[in-house]
Amino acid sequence: MNLSPNALRVLEKRYLAKDQEGKVIEAPDALFRRVARNIAEADRQYDPSANLGAVEEDFYDLMASLRFLPNSPTLMNAGRDLQQLSACFVLPVEDSMESIFETVKQAAIIHKTGGGTGFSFSRLRPKDDVVRSTGGVASGPVSFMKVFNHATEAVKQGGTRRGANMGILRVDHPDILEFIGCKADTSQIINFNISVAITDRFMEAFEKDEEYELISPRSKQVVRKISARMVMDKIAEQACATGEPGLFFIDVTNRTNPTPHISDMEATNPCGEQPLLPYESCNLGSINLEQHLVEIDGRYQIDWKKLEKSIRTSIHFLDNVIDMNRYPIQQIEEITKSNRKIGLGVMGFARMLFKLEIPYNSDEGIETARKVMGFIRKIGYDESGRLAEKRGTYKFWQGSLHQKRGERIRNSYVTTVAPTGTISMIADTSGGCEPEFSLIWYKNVMGGDHLPYVLDYFIEVAKREGFWSEDLLEKIIKNHGSVHGIDQVPGYWQRVFVTSHGISPEWHVRMQAAFQESSDSAVSKTINLPSHATSKEVKEAYLLAFKLGCKGITVYRDGARPDQVMNVGESKKGETKKAEAAIATDAPLLQPDQPLKVIAPRPRPEMMIGTTTRKRTSCGDLYLTVNQDEKGLPFEAFATMGKAGGCEGSFNEAIGRLISLCLRAGVTPRDIVKQLIGIRCDKPFGLGKEKVLSCSDAVAKIFNQAFENKVPEKRYPDPIAQVAQAAVIEEEIVQEKKIAFPCPDCGCELEFAEGCEKCHFCGYSRCY
Repeated sequence: MNLSPNALRVLEKRYLAKDQEGKVIEAPDALFRRVARNIAEADRQYDPSANLGAVEEDFYDLMASLRFLPNSPTLMNAGRDLQQLSACFVLPVEDSMESIFETVKQAAIIHKTGGGTGFSFSRLRPKDDVVRSTGGVASGPVSFMKVFNHATEAVKQGGTRRGANMGILRVDHPDILEFIGCKADTSQIINFNISVAITDRFMEAFEKDEEYELISPRSKQVVRKISARMVMDKIAEQACATGEPGLFFIDVTNRTNPTPHISDMEATNPCGEQPLLPYESCNLGSINLEQHLVEIDGRYQIDWKKLEKSIRTSIHFLDNVIDMNRYPIQQIEEITKSNRKIGLGVMGFARMLFKLEIPYNSDEGIETARKVMGFIRKIGYDESGRLAEKRGTYKFWQGSLHQKRGERIRNSYVTTVAPTGTISMIADTSGGCEPEFSLIWYKNVMGGDHLPYVLDYFIEVAKREGFWSEDLLEKIIKNHGSVHGIDQVPGYWQRVFVTSHGISPEWHVRMQAAFQESSDSAVSKTINLPSHATSKEVKEAYLLAFKLGCKGITVYRDGARPDQVMNVGESKKGETKKAEAAIATDAPLLQPDQPLKVIAPRPRPEMMIGTTTRKRTSCGDLYLTVNQDEKGLPFEAFATMGKAGGCEGSFNEAIGRLISLCLRAGVTPRDIVKQLIGIRCDKPFGLGKEKVLSCSDAVAKIFNQAFENKVPEKRYPDPIAQVAQAAVIEEEIVQEKKIAFPCPDCGCELEFAEGCEKCHFCGYSRCY
């Protein structure tokens, strides 16, 4: 097995079996062996004389070679006591108090076993509608979403990840405007992604600048008419501001629903790529395209024979998962086994394009996506047909679209492009069908610093093609992980090694549509927009996605969320300035031959003005006093508990003194937050935005809240600048770049892609 150090770290933290003390007791090869042996057992149900050893070896080799990996619950739970193997669920929400709270209970059970849930709240009567049984009025869908959100917050998924939900409301629901704005305050409903279910009628009214009808789900009567363009404007403005809501093209989706005679689709899983019937689940897996290349005469090509073998084995594997799964709720087991949906997708697409020397944002890149995904669907359907000959078609095949088309297959869904979250980190490749977010990532070293490392293949190419230099990495870091505009990198390679923010929204949407053509389900993809993008550009992306046949769309404007507030820097064209080569946060303190430099903290004035903030913790009320200098910047801090003495008091006094020393020496609050955020103790406190993991975490959150919009990234004042060498740099306009808020587990920067947040260092992810 060829696992990277980062992959090993992710496996140890989140996947390998542990004893009661939390000590890892399983090796990576044992994990893949455990999963392979367990999933192979399903063959016995169809052939008592089956050679299970051979099947196990096929499955083991498929995973251990990193050609394919199943979704996280399968890796975590197969062959262990839990045995819940699915990632995606959709639960119905009916218009009664009994049904609503029954669904809350079912969602909690699913979250506990490692799954994510999607809900449509469109059946709930609107706010202030009559409730005949009590004579009162309804509180509306958004209020019940908050109930689901609090329930999710209270359930920890086996110590590995927090639950996630998708909340959907039809665009013709009377409460649609409240729903669109329900996450304007991003500290609310934090365990939900939200999407508006867009109908064909709405899109028609939008294009004609007409009003459309809002319909009560209780009475089925028209309540009022409103402007479609006004509603779309509000959706786009909110998405531009916060990244949500997304759009779910519900009529487009139901036109390809394989079993319309059973039920309509009204909701998706948390990341949006998996529309499902009520109570349905789906298990997913992804082919690592980077592992299906062959080098011939110094050039990479796709190894189609190897890819075909991997597809066929993967389809066999995923179909077996359905039978080996231990479903958390009986209704889920019944409909899942009746439709047998699987979702075979991809990861490593961007890395594959790098090696094929094909720009992501090119017609050739789009055609490659279309060709590869079309091949996966063709072979996947053929293999599902082979399984149908041996095992029978899915139960609801009679009357399905497949039956009408004469396709005898085992699975009502075969292909899906899902977010790959942590499994792409295990495979050490790019996520899903997304472009690379950056050519630079960060890793932790002793002392808490995050040091950069670069894609190995890029370094290989740079040395081979003769544009490598020892300072190239530093240039890429300063260029926010991109080679675009770096003169020493030839234009050809700048185009090949394009990263997410160098790709226009139109190319992002076109790429999603190319994968959608051969995806039975949908495609999880983030349409990245620059920080200066407007709601008009968001609407243009929406319209293009609809016209090209996408089933949904998620946009994300760089810096849209309030947890992305720190500027890396910006400059003006032609402006000559001194670059203070301060000791960077993401660089080691000293080079090997450097002499030790002494940094003296600023002297303290006799009188200072500050504020005191209270934060509740499991140890009691923590009070953090932060005094500011004459410029309003933080200068020193004092942390005290509501109770005197003890270890807590001495610890907090120490942390306050060290923070003060750092501030007076020129360290920014951002650096302090990065070091302290997410530190856990054994007694976390609170829920939602008030949740505190430890006293250190509380200090970090107070700092972030107080200074997130006030403190420039430039270090201040001069002590550090005196240490550094000054240089004169001629700079062009640099688009303002935002750095994500630190990962709650390890403090590294989070990336927003594939419709979710993920950390490249420790494997934290909200992807399912």
